[in-house]
Amino acid sequence: MNQAELQSIKLRFAIIGNSAQLNYAISVAAQVAPTDMTVLISGESGSGKESFSKIIHSLSARKHGQFIAINCGAIPEGTIDSELFGHEKGSFTGASDARKGYFEVTNGGTIFLDEIGEMPLGTQARLLRVLENGEFIRVGSSKVQKTDVRVVAATNVNLLDAVGAGRFREDLYYRLNTVPIAVPALRERGGDIELLFRKFAVDFGEKYKVKPIKLLPDAVFALQGYRWPGNIRQLKNIAEQVSVLELEREIDAETLHHYLPDEKTTLPALYNGLGKMGHGAEAMTDRDLLYKILFDMRNDVTDLKKLVFKLINGEMGFDKAGLVDSHKELFQEVLATSAMAQPEQKSQQMPSSQSQSAPFYISPSLNAGSNQTPQADDDDDNEPVEDIEHSEELENLSLEQKEKELILKALARNTNKRKNAAKDLGISERTLYRKLKQYAIEE
Repeated sequence: MNQAELQSIKLRFAIIGNSAQLNYAISVAAQVAPTDMTVLISGESGSGKESFSKIIHSLSARKHGQFIAINCGAIPEGTIDSELFGHEKGSFTGASDARKGYFEVTNGGTIFLDEIGEMPLGTQARLLRVLENGEFIRVGSSKVQKTDVRVVAATNVNLLDAVGAGRFREDLYYRLNTVPIAVPALRERGGDIELLFRKFAVDFGEKYKVKPIKLLPDAVFALQGYRWPGNIRQLKNIAEQVSVLELEREIDAETLHHYLPDEKTTLPALYNGLGKMGHGAEAMTDRDLLYKILFDMRNDVTDLKKLVFKLINGEMGFDKAGLVDSHKELFQEVLATSAMAQPEQKSQQMPSSQSQSAPFYISPSLNAGSNQTPQADDDDDNEPVEDIEHSEELENLSLEQKEKELILKALARNTNKRKNAAKDLGISERTLYRKLKQYAIEE
């Protein structure tokens, strides 16, 4: 699919974003739409799975037929068979008249079964018969009826885990999973988060007759760093709250944090699988600890650089020697851990001009508690202080190195079997394959 067709679909269905995962999911939906194949859409709650079911229906030959979206988790277990397949008069208490079910009403159209993992086992057996033969029986009847309905299902849980736990039929899973579409979580979409927030801000500005709010750069950074467990639904709610409650139309990070739950930092996506997949619990706990150490180290080093930068420029309005004394332990701990965190091969690859110079220099007299003003290194008199953002970029590279090491360990442990390695890492096999290509890892 070319970019023009992709943009046309986004405009038609009001989809905002340009992330690679989102574009791929849209392309798959558009390709499978003209067929009658069953589609299983997976993704977290609030990530926009229903939009993909509408794409599939609207681009198919059934677009003039009926489209019905059903939340399987919202229908009581005792009535879901009647809702889906209909019932005869007197088949149960309260059945005063015969009723057609959704599969009968939607003949020639498309049914979207959301939260398919919540469907009772008995109903799953009836659904399997519809998918296999196009046949169903009303509740309280013995007459077999035919229907021509395309089924698009969606889930926010791992159906394979549900199969293993006996909560979902294995044969139904493989019948539904003819074409899988993975909808990315909001936190995986990078710059799309800001685009969506701006769209919601404009919409709510028009709705409430106020000037749309605008995020300052530090607020954008905070927005993209948040984990968004509620995905697009949560983002939209927060945009509405800020639009209505804030008098100032320019929002900074401090103001934005008042509307976000306490979780303000994001661990890598591997952490999201902790305790959910049920594989490699000990290894995942070690990985969790490793990421926590790396992120704490990054924050400490950044704070230290900002502090020393202020000291050099004389921006602190109190005794510098006293400040250093009060933070002496922090200096020693951060500098020691920073030195330990850098692999030896990195220092060997650095150019000599960079490896022999430092961004700034703390004189021994200042470290000892003297009141002298710290001086810049003589070799770097004509060079600006290293940009903090650039240093953070180098630290990100070290995280990628750690991720690559973890992938290599997982492959070695599982004798290069990608499926088992992905389970140990708590990621999908498709994500692992993408990481292997990204880091040029040969199996």
